Amino acid sequence: MQTTAIGTTAAPSKGVRGWWERNERAVIPYVMVAPFFVLFIIFMLWPVINSFQLSFYEVSSATSKNFVGLENYRRLLTQDTRFWTSIWNNTYFALGTILLQVPLALALALALNSPRVYLRSGVRLAVFVPYITSAVVVSLMFVMIFDENYGLLNAGLGYLGIDPVPWLGSATWAMPSLILLGLWIWVGRNSLYFLAGLQSIPPDLEEAARIDGANEWQVFRNITVPLLRPVTLFVVMQGVIGSYQLFAQPYLLFRGTSGPQDSALTVVMYLYFNGFRSFRMGYASAIGYMLVIIIFVASLIQLYLFRIWEE
Repeated sequence: MQTTAIGTTAAPSKGVRGWWERNERAVIPYVMVAPFFVLFIIFMLWPVINSFQLSFYEVSSATSKNFVGLENYRRLLTQDTRFWTSIWNNTYFALGTILLQVPLALALALALNSPRVYLRSGVRLAVFVPYITSAVVVSLMFVMIFDENYGLLNAGLGYLGIDPVPWLGSATWAMPSLILLGLWIWVGRNSLYFLAGLQSIPPDLEEAARIDGANEWQVFRNITVPLLRPVTLFVVMQGVIGSYQLFAQPYLLFRGTSGPQDSALTVVMYLYFNGFRSFRMGYASAIGYMLVIIIFVASLIQLYLFRIWEE
């Protein structure tokens, strides 16, 4: 009961205000996190559900769609040669990128972890800068580097007596060009992951191995590499998933085309061409969910190869 200024008593709070005063502490946390869940449902969950539904339809306009069941998936798997070309291109990029990126990133991390390297903080920042640089800027820069007549790369090859290479004008060199671009962007970032893994290895283990007579190669092979397995798995999985989601770099590098003879066509580019150029939203949705299945299977294969379940 509360006493008013003129000496009378006021009735206790009722209704919404009384309920809020009793439940404020319990409700406030839900109010604070509600914006995230609202935005997640609107911009993430609903598009995922809607696109899955669209993959079973043939969409001819914003208001017209016909249910076709699994026809989009059947056509994609049995008749669409461009889809299989895009999968091969992504796989080519993933294999080329991973087989080159992981050793180079590990070698760079070993160098950065060495006490003989001066200004290591500055070097770490320098190798990370390509990753945070805009894809548009990087792609436009590499268009000039890969130019057949005036590019920096062919100029360097010319000093070695090698004829100019049509990096962006040949089906043979289109994907190697993308792999070189990927190395420049992601090797530095992955080297920092490896560097963090190297610094987490207890020095006592390596020192004990050296005392027992192991040379540097034996220490690296039997101690460093096994203890880096979780980091290696993370780097490889990120690389493979990112390779199958490749879009901005080839799209910008080849000026919105799929390259000579579809040599730079990726799965996401093919999805974009179908969905936003041909307006075949149902077919594009089917491509998107096939991409989900491909990434899921590739991730399971990597987990098996790294024997993660044996931990």
